[in-house]
Amino acid sequence: MSSSKLRSVLPAKGLPPWSLLAIPVALLIGALMVYSNCVINVPTGHAAILIRKTGIDLKNNEEIAPTPDHRGVQREMLGEGRHWPVNPYVWDWEIVPLEEIGEQELGVRVRLVGDDLDYGQLVVTSDNQKGVVKGYLKPGKYPVNKFVERIEHYHPVDVPAGSLGVLTNLSGPLAEKPNQILVPLGYRGTQAETLAPGRYFPNPYLERIHLIDCRSQRFNLAEQADMGFPSKDGFWVRLDGIIEFRVKESHAAEIFAIYNEVTNGDRVDEEIVKKVILPNARSFCRLEGSNSLGRDFIQGDTRSKFQHNFQVAMQKACDPLGIEIIQALITNIYPPEQIAKPVRQRELAKQDEKQYQQQILQQESEMKLAIEKETVKQKPAIVSAEQDVVKLTIDALREQEVAVTKAQESLAVAKFKLDAAKDEASAVTSRGEAAAKVVDLQNKAESAGWERAVKAFGGDGSLYAQYVLYDKMAAAYRTIMVNTADSPIMRIFESIAPPLGSPAPPTKK
Repeated sequence: MSSSKLRSVLPAKGLPPWSLLAIPVALLIGALMVYSNCVINVPTGHAAILIRKTGIDLKNNEEIAPTPDHRGVQREMLGEGRHWPVNPYVWDWEIVPLEEIGEQELGVRVRLVGDDLDYGQLVVTSDNQKGVVKGYLKPGKYPVNKFVERIEHYHPVDVPAGSLGVLTNLSGPLAEKPNQILVPLGYRGTQAETLAPGRYFPNPYLERIHLIDCRSQRFNLAEQADMGFPSKDGFWVRLDGIIEFRVKESHAAEIFAIYNEVTNGDRVDEEIVKKVILPNARSFCRLEGSNSLGRDFIQGDTRSKFQHNFQVAMQKACDPLGIEIIQALITNIYPPEQIAKPVRQRELAKQDEKQYQQQILQQESEMKLAIEKETVKQKPAIVSAEQDVVKLTIDALREQEVAVTKAQESLAVAKFKLDAAKDEASAVTSRGEAAAKVVDLQNKAESAGWERAVKAFGGDGSLYAQYVLYDKMAAAYRTIMVNTADSPIMRIFESIAPPLGSPAPPTKK
């Protein structure tokens, strides 16, 4: 409103000068109040939850307004930015930060309102049910209505190289054959197919991934178990060994399902050692060891046979169970000392006997060596004489070959020179003939050109000569100032110009 119009509206007398600014200030204050109360300003990284103050009342079993006309917390949220106009007497709102899921996390949605799940149902199947929502949220920021749902943070599962992941499905239909250890993909239970090395994002309410180490592992019998057996004669024999084994990739899921009753985790190798390796090792040692006497284990043959049979038996027993025995080695066998000492002395005596026999053989070898040395001394002289004969023969043959080679080379050079001379003579003759032909052709070409030029002037050579003279002089002279009566220059043209009064030569068309 202009100042003139304002003066016409307001009384002219009795008002102070500052009253003219009261109306604009009041309008500005009113606009600020409307903006602050009727505009929802959602900052970056936040969202707004709308709450209706008036409207249709909710039912007793409803917690969230089913439509925008119902009173209560609304399901839909407002995103970042400025939203207006909003009636503050009808609506209220709450600014909340966005739910952020980190790079090394996954989010699981849990709906807080809705109908209860049916019996045996683990995840929601419709938007009006409450419970765990199937799937997961990737890293990022999400608007979450805290009155409707919450986001739970979990870490992904990394299956390292050399291991496999065993997937257990906690939901889904039951398998057609409930007594099976493994179930097909999609059914509830431990899945028959394993997961290759990589990163996976399982929903912990629906899926669980356990790691199975398929690399080779070692188990020491002496350190982790007291391994021994009674011998045939009643003595207790202790032994120490190393068993190297690995879980087969094709049986990883089955092994986890069978041997994880106690740990219920990823260390299935401890259960394998406790339930498979040790029982089979003890069984073999007691059955096989009781068939031999205690002193037999001091000798090398019995120990080697026992070692071989131990590895074969362990492989035969564990391979059907999905466990590969890479090596089953008996490192030490400790028989009782009361039988080990005399047997050890007897073994030492046998070793001494072998040593003396070895010395006798060594003396015989030295005698044969002396005879061979003398024989070797005679051979150099014979070999030297034979080498001289061969050397002289080779030198004579070499000289003969050199002389023949030189003669052949001289003959070849002479022949080459003769052929070169013939070629040179032929080339000289050819060049002379070619030069003569060139000169002849040039002369013919020039005479043919002159002949054609004279024919152009009706066969009169004087006219052609006059044309050539004029053509040459015309290019050199621009202006000539001479006495035409007795000029010496004009006399040049008299020799080729026809006399005055003579008829012009006839021309041909």
